[in-house]
Amino acid sequence: MRIFFLPTGWTIVLCFVLWIVINFSAAYVCLYLPDKVFNPRSFFYRSHPFEKDGQIYEDIFRVKSWKQLLPDGGGLWKKRGYKKRHLQDFSEENLERFLIEACRGEMTHWLSILSFWIFGLFLPTSSTWAMLIYALVANLPCIIAQRYNRPRILRLLERRRSRQYFGNTIS
Repeated sequence: MRIFFLPTGWTIVLCFVLWIVINFSAAYVCLYLPDKVFNPRSFFYRSHPFEKDGQIYEDIFRVKSWKQLLPDGGGLWKKRGYKKRHLQDFSEENLERFLIEACRGEMTHWLSILSFWIFGLFLPTSSTWAMLIYALVANLPCIIAQRYNRPRILRLLERRRSRQYFGNTIS
């Protein structure tokens, strides 16, 4: 429900500024939430049967062909960030860290999408719907990539653990 009526120029500027603030705020909040909030095995983050361990994202969206084009926001936060683009350390500890950070990244993008309603305070209804479409277009590819990668990392982690369990330690 529109409450504020601003001149068109200020409204456009506010939209751009607000999206930047929303995205950085969502990232900042998620960055400072404790790791236990981002359990990759919890209901929200785990792969559900319809996702077929992430394969649905390759089958429908061809995620492997474009996921490398997505920005990696982990590098923006020098001390607390975690770069997920190129996994170079395949230790159990780092794979677990990757899973947590993938959940953190997914939550960041969900929060950005869910914040679209704020635009309804100063935009007409039709423009608010346009903001939702923008939020989905800008954030769903990142969520899809996280939901595609996590089951693959979980399988890798389980394979490593089963090899170690059966005496074939991996260096």
